[in-house]
Amino acid sequence: MKKSVLFVCIHNSARSQMAEALLNSMAPDKFIAESAGLEPGKLNPFAVRAMAEIGIDISKNSTNAVADYLKEGRQYDYVIAVCDKEAAEQCPIFPGTGEKLHWAFADPSSFKGTDEETLAFAAFVRDEIESRIKEWLSGF
Repeated sequence: MKKSVLFVCIHNSARSQMAEALLNSMAPDKFIAESAGLEPGKLNPFAVRAMAEIGIDISKNSTNAVADYLKEGRQYDYVIAVCDKEAAEQCPIFPGTGEKLHWAFADPSSFKGTDEETLAFAAFVRDEIESRIKEWLSGF
């Protein structure tokens, strides 16, 4: 039986979206991943482009609210917060019996630079997330 994973952050616009898509593409036989945010925003276009660079299309994803998932009574085996250290206090906590983890990643939405620099930063964060997921999957 597949384990369920919820990736959470503040806006569900970049890090949690990338983590969801990466885990679903890396271990579709073992996990089903979803993502949500405390205050869902708009999908970050640089996260979309960074994922497209590695052949994963998240352009049609919607941003989801942690509150909606709570109201629906969803339960997860793992809840992984992907907020950076600075936003850790605001990072949503999803109640339930699942194991809670915190993986701190910088927020691509907060990066300021040219389009090229911003895309490079989003790709850097994507690669960090991918690395962390690979490390985590090695324990299964």
